Amino acid sequence: MQTFFQYNWMVREQWYEWCESISEEELLGTRTGGVGSILKTLFHIVDVEWSWIQVLQGKPDFQEDFEHYKSLQQVRELDAKFRPDVEPFVLSWHAGLEQNMFEDHLADGRIVTDTWGEVMRHVIAHEIHHVGQLSVWAREIGKEPVSANLIGKGLR
Repeated sequence: MQTFFQYNWMVREQWYEWCESISEEELLGTRTGGVGSILKTLFHIVDVEWSWIQVLQGKPDFQEDFEHYKSLQQVRELDAKFRPDVEPFVLSWHAGLEQNMFEDHLADGRIVTDTWGEVMRHVIAHEIHHVGQLSVWAREIGKEPVSANLIGKGLR
């Protein structure tokens, strides 16, 4: 589990670096699919990861408003603010947590239950999905995307 979170954090940082060479207009430009723009997608990745980890830990969750994070620097600062809440939980993950149950109370009144392991894998897949969208958008603007290759990143 930890390896894939570390992979996502590494690739996310590479996307931040990639974004440094892109104009604000391109970062905020409306894109087809996803949550609407390159920068908003990076914001969404950070916000969703933090929210799920907060909920699993029984801590309060709230939704950040993208209107307050409309620059690359602000999204990076949000990531740095949230990482101390996320990283210790991820790095202390062990098999004994895998089958803990999480109950989600939906707006329509239904209650959905999932295991913590399922939720953690969802968080990992969620980011990988959005990184794929970033890669498509990078090519649409004529830029080489960040490599999604796990091999060669030195992760175990």
